[in-house]
Amino acid sequence: MPHFEIAIVDSNILAALGLQPLLTDLIPVAEVHIFISFDELRAVDQGQFVHYFVASGIYFEHAAYFREKARRSIVLVNGDLQIAGVPTLNVCQSEQALVKSILSVHRKGHPQMENVKGQKSNGKSPNAWAGGLSSREVEVAILLAKGHINKEIADQLHISLTTVITHRKNIMDKLRARSLADIILYVVMNGLIDVGEL
Repeated sequence: MPHFEIAIVDSNILAALGLQPLLTDLIPVAEVHIFISFDELRAVDQGQFVHYFVASGIYFEHAAYFREKARRSIVLVNGDLQIAGVPTLNVCQSEQALVKSILSVHRKGHPQMENVKGQKSNGKSPNAWAGGLSSREVEVAILLAKGHINKEIADQLHISLTTVITHRKNIMDKLRARSLADIILYVVMNGLIDVGEL
């Protein structure tokens, strides 16, 4: 019988403890590990994890790391948000719906599991988050909400200052934001960062 290792990376320990038994029940051959920080995961990760269930805030702080594992990374979101090329799991749904979503994600990661039925598409574009933001714009929005200035964002994301300014303008337009407060509200309400990180 095959053995799988799954990582849950979420600073919200209660959410992680709630997800762990669901995954263990759904994938009995899996050993599910909980990491409350990216650093904890990084210390033990040698490529052994079949799936990484990652809180959206941690995903975007370490996007380059998880993009290398895009097919195996599942971003935990609050609502029906989507990221281009990366599966998401809405943790704000009933247990039954959550189970269906997990099975769908697991099947996509392991096409050989033909007996598991996937979830139907919700009709939303897979290329954008709710609000129409691209994954890069979400990264910029998170950094703006955390108080970073344009130059710091450019340095952190390895993009030009002009590109940051363009992303910032697009974010404001797409969210119909009147100020940075609207961006902060969007980021917090969608569970991309915790209020304590502001």
